[in-house]
Amino acid sequence: MNIADLRKSYEKAELSESASHADPLQQFSKWLKEAISSEVPEPNAMTLATVGSDLRPSTRVVLIKGYDERGIVWYTNYASRKGQELAGNPFAALQFHWVELERVVRIEGVVEKVSDAESDEYFHSRPLDSRIGAWASPQSEVIEGRTVLVTNAAKYGAQFLLQPPRPPHWGGYRLKPDNWQFWQGRRSRLHDRLRYTAQADGDWLRERLAP
Repeated sequence: MNIADLRKSYEKAELSESASHADPLQQFSKWLKEAISSEVPEPNAMTLATVGSDLRPSTRVVLIKGYDERGIVWYTNYASRKGQELAGNPFAALQFHWVELERVVRIEGVVEKVSDAESDEYFHSRPLDSRIGAWASPQSEVIEGRTVLVTNAAKYGAQFLLQPPRPPHWGGYRLKPDNWQFWQGRRSRLHDRLRYTAQADGDWLRERLAP
């Protein structure tokens, strides 16, 4: 099969100005809830894009763990590549792609760490193996083999037993959006694409973009 011949006609829904929320957070919440209720695979998975000091962009998939008017939250290792890049350049982008619903949401903004209290609360809600894993994995570092992870997990499991504390290098980030885009696939590649841009008065400017 020639990969260039792979095509799909998008016909499941539409996105009009009259039917969309004036507040992009409300529109996002509606779509996320629909993705969850539709049981699409990993509805909470989002691609995070950051840029390093060498100006090279990088992406990875992380999981949304919360959202409200303050922004979008996820948790990770602060010493990882993404953590180091965010420390040097706090601007980032997120993207959700719900293939089965023919929808994409793109979000841009500035990132900051969540409070220690928020990170502690979420960390202690995680399964024990995940809490030990946060200690065991020197994320983004070169390791000799999987045995390093297994050995570390055993060491920290024996050290902390059932009460591992949150590692100082692990916690949450929050992206405060200043730009949202909502994309709904349509026939003939004439897709619906709405952009919301933050205004100085706190309102949002909603505009339709050509696909």
